[in-house]
Amino acid sequence: MSNITEYKKTSRPIKVLQFGEGGFLRGFIDWMIKKMNDSGEFNSNVVVVQPIANGLCEKLNAQNGLYTHIIRGSEGTETTLIDVIDSCINPYKDYNAYINLAKNQDLRFIVSNTTEAGIAFDETDKFDGTLPKSFPAKLTVLMYERFKNNLNGFILLPCELIDRNGDKLKKTVLQYADLWNLGDNFKTFIEKENVFCNTLVDRINTGYPKDEKIDLPYNDEMLNTSEYFHLFVIETDYDLEKEMPFSKAGLNVIVTKDALERYRTRKVRILNGSHTSIVPYALLSELETIGDCMENDEIKSFLSKCLFEEIIPTLDLPEDELKSYAESVLVRFSNPYIKHYLMSIALNSVSKFVVRVLPSIKVYKERFGKYPTNLIFGFSKLIEFYKIGTPNDSPEIIEAIKNATLREILSNTALWGEDLSDLEEALINANPFFR
Repeated sequence: MSNITEYKKTSRPIKVLQFGEGGFLRGFIDWMIKKMNDSGEFNSNVVVVQPIANGLCEKLNAQNGLYTHIIRGSEGTETTLIDVIDSCINPYKDYNAYINLAKNQDLRFIVSNTTEAGIAFDETDKFDGTLPKSFPAKLTVLMYERFKNNLNGFILLPCELIDRNGDKLKKTVLQYADLWNLGDNFKTFIEKENVFCNTLVDRINTGYPKDEKIDLPYNDEMLNTSEYFHLFVIETDYDLEKEMPFSKAGLNVIVTKDALERYRTRKVRILNGSHTSIVPYALLSELETIGDCMENDEIKSFLSKCLFEEIIPTLDLPEDELKSYAESVLVRFSNPYIKHYLMSIALNSVSKFVVRVLPSIKVYKERFGKYPTNLIFGFSKLIEFYKIGTPNDSPEIIEAIKNATLREILSNTALWGEDLSDLEEALINANPFFR
C-alpha cells in the first residue's frame, strides 16, 4: 500500500483561511473548493487554523494536507482525493505562524465552524501578544495585524449554526476592538473593508468510518464521509459569485440578499432540532448511530411525532414544503452509508437545544396553549443524560446540571438564556426520572 503523501498536490495561492479542521468543513467547504478548482473557475488552496488546543493538525500535516472524501447514498458513491489544504497551523504551539497569516496578500476568505458556542465574547481575553481563548478574539488579533499592514479586508463565511452568525461575529469582533482600545480607525476597517456574511449550512458529514473497512490504494487516517445532499445559503449584499464561483461549479449554493431566514428556520428546527431531540433519548437507550434510531420502532415513532405533530405546526412556511423537507430528512437519516454517531452529535447539547429545540417548544405553547408532549420528553431526556450519562460539554455546564435539582437547572439562565422554571411540571409529568 502506497503513502498518501506520494500523491502530487497542486500549488495554488492561499486565498482561504479556515478555522476548524474537523470533518464538517473538510467535507463541505474544502470539498466545494476542490470542485471549484477542478472546474477551472477558481484557483485557491486553504490554510487551516486549529481553533482548540487538542485537534487534528498534527495528523493532517502528516498527510501533507491530503485526505479522501467519500460521498455515499442511494445516488451511488463518489470518492475524491481532496488536495486543497496547504497546511494546518496550531496557534497554541506556534502563535507567530498564526499571526503572520495576516500578511498574506492573497488571503481573501475566512471560513469557520467552532460550534454554536464558538462565537461568544469573553471579557477576560487579553490583547498581550499571547493567543486569546475565544474564536472571535483570535480573529480580532489577526484582523488587527491585517489592518496594521494596510492590506485588504476579508470576506467572512462563518458556518456556526446560530442565527445571523455573520452579524454576531462582526458585533463580537467590534466588542474586542472596544475592550482592547484598538482605535476608531481599526473599527472603521472592520466595518468598511470586511464583508461579514450570514450563512446556513446543511450536509450530514460523518467523519472517519470507524467500524468499516474502506479499500483505498493508500493509508488515510483523515478519511472523511458524507451524504450527497449539500446546501449552502449565503446572505450578503456583496457580489460574492464574482470571487467565489459556486454556481459555475454546479454546487447547491444560494447567494441571497434577504431569504436566508426562510431556509435557516426550516433546517434548524426540522433537521437539527430532530437530531437534538432524539440524541439523549437514544443514547440512554444504548443506541450508537442515527441509523440505529431509524431501525428502532420506539425512537423512530418519537422522531416522527416530533417532526410532524410538534415542529412543523410551529413554522410559518407552506405545509407541503415543510412536510416534503421533513420526509427528505427521514430519508437522509436512513441512508445506510451514514454512520452518524450519536456521541458526536451530542457535543455541546445544551447550547444546541437552546437554538434548535427551545424555539419550537415556546411557539407551540403560544399557539396551542400547552407544551408539546414529545419535545418536552426529549428535553427531559437531555437533562437526564447530563445527570447520569456521558455528556460531551464544558465541565461548567455538566456540573451545573449533574448535581442540581430540576428547579435549579431550569432557573439557571446561564444555561438556557432565560428562566425555564415554568417547564418544571411538564418535565416531571413527562419523565418518571424526575418523580
